[in-house]
Amino acid sequence: MRVAFQGAPGAFSEEAAEQLLGPGVKTVPRATFESLFRALSESAADALLAPIENSLAGSVVRVYDLLVESHLWLSGEVVMRIEHHLIGCPGARIEEIRTVESHPVALAQCERFFAAHPGWKRIAAEDTAGSVQEVLRRRDRSCAAIAARRAAKIYGGEILASNIEDDPENYTRFGLLVPQAAAPQRDPQANKMTLTMRLAHRPGALYHSLKPFADRGLNLLKIESRPIRGRPWEYQFFLDVGFAPGQDLDAALEELRRETQDVRILGCYRSAPAAFSGGTVVE
Repeated sequence: MRVAFQGAPGAFSEEAAEQLLGPGVKTVPRATFESLFRALSESAADALLAPIENSLAGSVVRVYDLLVESHLWLSGEVVMRIEHHLIGCPGARIEEIRTVESHPVALAQCERFFAAHPGWKRIAAEDTAGSVQEVLRRRDRSCAAIAARRAAKIYGGEILASNIEDDPENYTRFGLLVPQAAAPQRDPQANKMTLTMRLAHRPGALYHSLKPFADRGLNLLKIESRPIRGRPWEYQFFLDVGFAPGQDLDAALEELRRETQDVRILGCYRSAPAAFSGGTVVE
């Protein structure tokens, strides 16, 4: 399987693809999220892996918008611990650093480290691994990047400081997206569904749309609203619903459709197998 991801080789998304699908998967780097979502129509990949949300920064809203615009199916997910490292040129010393490059989210997640080095200039880049690639290309020992350990290994960089993220409880959830035509029948081990809905403008509309899940003991894991393009001050809601064997998910969806203007199932899949608490992975 060829799986596209956003970023340069060594990005967190590439590592997540291998974690989900195994080291034999062929990964295909794409420069931007827009390019990532074109990978299937351009026959560059068979599936794509996109970051959906981060435990600290929240949802990756551009991915949600592109998912709605596409006809892709969310078929799986993986959660990965995010560890940031300061990576410089071989032989560089941390005392020489003057500028640090990385994705804006990665820079923002290392505030305490930057507070200890107030003279450093931050430079925003398209992705973490790409910033390492650029720093190593310039061979400027005063420049460094923040990225995964994997990026240092790929580009021959030197880790000058490890685990510089502010919060160790830093995780990103990635979703595996495939064409609707390639989506499998509902996995008997699936226990999570992602869907989107639009509500009528009337009092209690949100309450009545969620009631079918509560009445059947279905676990609402996440709800988030996003503006509808071209329709100012109107919103669609994204829901993640957890369910177990024996719970009547189909009946809840049927009732939901009667209470809303539009319902679209974006995926039904097995949830990531680990929960996180106090820095401990609980299987």
